[in-house]
Amino acid sequence: MHSSYTFTAGSAVFDEQNLVSASGLVPVLELAEQSGLSRLIGEHVVLPSTRVKSGAVNPAGKLTSIVAAMACGADSIDDAGVLRAGGTPRVFNEVYAPSTLGIFLREFTFGHSKQLAAVSRAHLVALAARTPLLAGAEERMFLDIDSLLRPVYGKAKQGASFGHAKIASRALLRLGLSPQITTISTASAPPVIAEAQLRSGKAASGRGGARQVKQAITTAKAINPDATIMVRGDSMFGTKKVITTCVAEGVQFSLSVSRNKPITAAIEAIDEATYTPVHYPGAVQDPDTGKWISDGKLGRQ
Repeated sequence: MHSSYTFTAGSAVFDEQNLVSASGLVPVLELAEQSGLSRLIGEHVVLPSTRVKSGAVNPAGKLTSIVAAMACGADSIDDAGVLRAGGTPRVFNEVYAPSTLGIFLREFTFGHSKQLAAVSRAHLVALAARTPLLAGAEERMFLDIDSLLRPVYGKAKQGASFGHAKIASRALLRLGLSPQITTISTASAPPVIAEAQLRSGKAASGRGGARQVKQAITTAKAINPDATIMVRGDSMFGTKKVITTCVAEGVQFSLSVSRNKPITAAIEAIDEATYTPVHYPGAVQDPDTGKWISDGKLGRQ
């Protein structure tokens, strides 16, 4: 037996004006407003000149609409139309059409992205003060920095470039977006994004790392000035600039460092008596021999 009705993508239409498809947005946006999201946008985001005259009108309303659409799962401007389905426009004011939001975003430049970053940092601090977003921050906060590669499948994708990736142990170039992310977490709270910037895929992973780490440390100190802060990163961020930044900011750091002649000489210069035995709670595998190691030595110079 087969259905006599063929379902297509356009068959399901949410047009009941008395129903709201995303009622969970109500507490989410209320919390955002209580923690000052619209106020912060008004203070930091400025579009003095635009190609389209209406493009700069009400940035707070348009940006909160975009945030709300993303919370509903939108990953493109067209998907922002979810906010206009059913009775949602009766629950929220300033619900904009996707085309209006697209015109607004096209006015943004690199400088405007920095303005949004300032809003994000201040809002994160406000959220952490109002909610247990970073529970345990008074004890220790971890700042993790890493570069990513998210593949895209269209040559016309803005911001995309070829970057190095490793798939099935093979190094290759892949077209995608290459964000560099720094997160803040605690022993009892999952990571939240503190800093994010889009880079060229050809850029070295550690490029701009010191600046991003410094800004994330500033944000972490604003959340709790008395907390112990530890910066963590792989060997791409074990650079002189990043380490110097950590030392200058008075934070702890755990960074992998690529082996080279100066580092080898420094290790060999450490007196054997200065090593401290270390027992790892979880064994690690030696990449050369395949053996599991649970004990080691910590050397200080």
